[in-house]
Amino acid sequence: MSYRVNHLDKKTGVTYVYESSSFWDKELKQSRNRQVCIGKLDPESGELIPSKRLSQERAQSLPTTAQATIVGPSIILDALSERLGLRKLLKAACPPYYAEILSMAYYLACEGGPLSHSEYWMKSHSHPAKKPLTSQRISEILGKISTNEKQAFLSSWMKSILENDYLCYDITSISSYSELNEYIRFGYNRDHEPLPQLNLAMLFGEKSGLPAYYERIPGNISDVQSLNNLLETFKKLEVKSLHYVLDKGFYSKKNIDELLERRDQFTISVPLHSNWIQHAIDEVGEDIHGPEGYRVVGDEVLYVHSQLYPWGKQHRRCYLHLYYNDLLRSEAVDRFNRLLIALKKELESGTTTLEHEELYESYFIQHTTAVRGLKVSYNMDAVHMYIKKYAGFQAILSTSFKDPIEALWVYRNKDIVEKCFDDLKNSIDMKRLRMHTKETVDGRLFVQFIALILMSALRSQMRTSSLIEKYTVRELLLEMEPLTQIRYTGKYGSIITEVTKPQREILSLLGIEIPSST
Repeated sequence: MSYRVNHLDKKTGVTYVYESSSFWDKELKQSRNRQVCIGKLDPESGELIPSKRLSQERAQSLPTTAQATIVGPSIILDALSERLGLRKLLKAACPPYYAEILSMAYYLACEGGPLSHSEYWMKSHSHPAKKPLTSQRISEILGKISTNEKQAFLSSWMKSILENDYLCYDITSISSYSELNEYIRFGYNRDHEPLPQLNLAMLFGEKSGLPAYYERIPGNISDVQSLNNLLETFKKLEVKSLHYVLDKGFYSKKNIDELLERRDQFTISVPLHSNWIQHAIDEVGEDIHGPEGYRVVGDEVLYVHSQLYPWGKQHRRCYLHLYYNDLLRSEAVDRFNRLLIALKKELESGTTTLEHEELYESYFIQHTTAVRGLKVSYNMDAVHMYIKKYAGFQAILSTSFKDPIEALWVYRNKDIVEKCFDDLKNSIDMKRLRMHTKETVDGRLFVQFIALILMSALRSQMRTSSLIEKYTVRELLLEMEPLTQIRYTGKYGSIITEVTKPQREILSLLGIEIPSST
């Protein structure tokens, strides 16, 4: 009886194929084994390449073998990578391991599990690296991706996708059990978990629907500080002027001054506790509730007031838009009271923050005595005044939008950030950081960012083609799973299994050519 045996030469990385047969040795009176090398395996296709020592007849007589590989998801992800120029940019920035980075990103987009589980997936699926990656190899690659390589890619990526887009900037917290990473710190945890964290700041394009840039920052850095750091980074990268869409957590006079100094455009929500905003609302008074301010936005009734607002000593042109929604007033009162309760706990526990100083001063009375120590109480006159005059208002400051409804539309469309953060944490396994060293964490964040680009690009095209009404991103990739390529050795080539009706519809609506057999 004869059978085939594969042996991997660890020095060369070549897998040799032997034909093994057993026979009876009359002299030794025992069963013996004979092995003859008949060729080696092609590293990409897995096909047998017959040895040159074999005769032509013998080579042709070798049995035909077949290998099945799931290609459905990769057909879509390959097409997206080419359209975005993602593969080209990665290859230019990280030439030694760009294919491996893409393969890890493919796995995260399709499965979303820990990278340590990706080897089994890669054995059965088509992916850019061709070969499965072991956990050891993955750790090596994550630790090798340098800061220069990441920044080179991010700089090229931003230049390739940003053109007249609105950039939404936001931060999320990623909790970790690690005690060895200098970026893991206790701070404001947005998931309300009692764990130290790393903060991840990201820029997203509203029009493109794509993540444009990310930056890892220590967990104890405030939102206001992070924006200032980002602007400094873009100075060094020589990024041209941009249009930022920012939540009120990023508002500070210093940040507005810096944005105007850089000639960047912005649309930002301004906190109502800012004295100058309250003064602006006081000046409008009851006039905002008249017919001139009445607007219907979808199913929502708003009262609006807009004015030119020269900023600072140089009187830089900005537009201040005030919005009042009577139906949302009660919710605003609830949010304000919850904020005051949280701020009181900060004062009593001594965990105050610089960004809340104005709120502490406006809405609290603090007394310190030798016997009772610090006593904190609410300044009820100020609380009642805020609820009576300012609850239900929203303020947006913009350098670009003179029309208040357009400014509001652009600001509200920043919910794309929340969807991408949800993908990052729940779909592609970034709820917890399981890695400990700074280098591997940085490498993992980079791979996550590439996966997020792929998922966001697919979602954007699904939205355009109405596929979003039938599938989530993960469901669409799962629908493509049964599509398989079967490769035969020798002259038989390969065939693609039958494309189902849903798969044909998906490929057609995404503008991807249906694969053919060879």
